[in-house]
Amino acid sequence: MTPAPSGVVLDLGNVVVDWDPFHAVAAGVGAREAAAFLASTEIDFRAVNHQADAGRDWDDVLADVARDHPRWLPHVRAYREHFGASLRGEVPGTGDVVRELHRGGVRLWGLTNWSHELWPHAPARFEVLSLLEDVVVSGTEGVAKPDPRIYAVLRERVGTPLDRLVFVDDRADNVAAGVEAGLDGVVFTGAARLREDLRARGLLGADPD
Repeated sequence: MTPAPSGVVLDLGNVVVDWDPFHAVAAGVGAREAAAFLASTEIDFRAVNHQADAGRDWDDVLADVARDHPRWLPHVRAYREHFGASLRGEVPGTGDVVRELHRGGVRLWGLTNWSHELWPHAPARFEVLSLLEDVVVSGTEGVAKPDPRIYAVLRERVGTPLDRLVFVDDRADNVAAGVEAGLDGVVFTGAARLREDLRARGLLGADPD
């Protein structure tokens, strides 16, 4: 029989923390330019950001943008400089789920794609993250989801077999890679569905009155 899960590994961006890069970019170049940048087919912001999430220094990322996409350099620079504006608060309801899990004695970890330079914004702003035993930050480790190597880092850090852990992420490709590594994967679509998924696994009780 498959053992019952004993802990939960949480992605952070858009699972626990509401992240929207538009607001950081707009703080530097204005809303119209920010919208044009994020919709552009000339530059893929997600791919650019992923480089920093995977461990590249932001100075090096910006140097590449300056060479290849100078039109968009101020926009990427604005994202970096005003990053705090991209963190909009807790994702509705998820913090309550995390707090309830913690009160119930369920062990909690984080596994996030986040640049090493910008990561300190999160624990400084969101007290709910203090309930996690540890957070594997991709930019610090130099490898990002869905690369299988980051799940190996997670296995070493948590000291618990991955088949005892539920992994929650809003990206299906990250969840699929986690399942391949041995985790029980849940694609996050909202706190209400997450509560149902965790209750089905015996990690949460009935909804509090």
